[in-house]
Amino acid sequence: MERVTIPESEYLERARKAAELAGEKGLDVLIVNSTEADYSNVRYFSNYWPLFETAGVAITPNGKSALMVGPEGREYASDRSMIHNIFVMMEYRESADPSCPELKPSTYIDVFNFLGVKGKKLKIGIGGYLVTNPIQLAGLKESFPDAEIVRADDIMISLRTVKSENELACMREGFRITEIATREVMKYIKPGMTELQLVGIAQKTIYEHGAEYEGLPMYVFSEKSTRHAISRSTYREIQKGDIVQINLSAKVEGYSPSIGMPISMGKLTGEKREIVEFGLAAHRWTYDQLKAGVVASDVASRYIEYFKEHGHYEHYLYGPCHGTGLIEVEAPWMESDSTYNLKENMTFQVDTFVTTREFGIRWETGVVIRKEKAELLSEPIGTIHEIT
Repeated sequence: MERVTIPESEYLERARKAAELAGEKGLDVLIVNSTEADYSNVRYFSNYWPLFETAGVAITPNGKSALMVGPEGREYASDRSMIHNIFVMMEYRESADPSCPELKPSTYIDVFNFLGVKGKKLKIGIGGYLVTNPIQLAGLKESFPDAEIVRADDIMISLRTVKSENELACMREGFRITEIATREVMKYIKPGMTELQLVGIAQKTIYEHGAEYEGLPMYVFSEKSTRHAISRSTYREIQKGDIVQINLSAKVEGYSPSIGMPISMGKLTGEKREIVEFGLAAHRWTYDQLKAGVVASDVASRYIEYFKEHGHYEHYLYGPCHGTGLIEVEAPWMESDSTYNLKENMTFQVDTFVTTREFGIRWETGVVIRKEKAELLSEPIGTIHEIT
């Protein structure tokens, strides 16, 4: 089977659009930075995913671009990057902070000169501001002390929120592989296995079926740990009667959709059944609200009301959906203060998390916004699994 990829032409088109938006914002240059954990903005333009080090891309309104990497990244970047103008810079070194005394690194001045950015009183936009580190900002300020440095995350949100057909194909492939892994975990799960053993089954399966990596740190939680909205699996052995939460994900070309569901190690009764059924009903309710033209805050506010009306507001933690794509959680979130309208080809994880003092559950999968009704990107979630 032919591997699903993003063609080089699409990377070039992304840079062209970013250049246009940078010009409209009055920027002399747009810089996006990424880490190994959140590689999304740099990979969006270059397909380069840093390892240990960080990385950046600089784009000017005239469309010229450069990739900035750390001291060990030149050859790796040369082999993988769709941007062929590569600068090795100390600002992108790894956290072990090597001094690299024999290296003659480039500076932001060298990059800007290459890109044709002239002058001292520049307006520099930063995308991925929250993962831009103090050393990178200090390097910019040292090179251009008279520059105005502004946040430009809005440019990246506008570029990445609406997905192309190639991006959707990558996400569908990620969901296909994740579905296989989910079925495999449910095939083998039994009391006495550890959470980490089940994660191992999922990891083995996604690689066998074509994933490049986990789309998120895959987890299997049991009982008390299921209250964790984010966490990591442990050596805890699963017991009869446990609620077990699985969230699995397969990365394809960087795109990282996930599927989550609770599993009961025995018949569901009492509060556990009530919470599992309520969460599933809220999850299905959310699907029915999503279509082009709807205001995101309306969905989020009515989702909160849904919890209140059904007596579960104390079990509410966050809104109904978050954006998804190059990383499993990306902008925009769907919250009560989200003023944007849903547009066709926006993608979201419908993420229904319900938590109590003793346990929690999450039903989760992905959708793409369409004109009349959101399209599910995986098989519909809906079966309540009771393993007896």
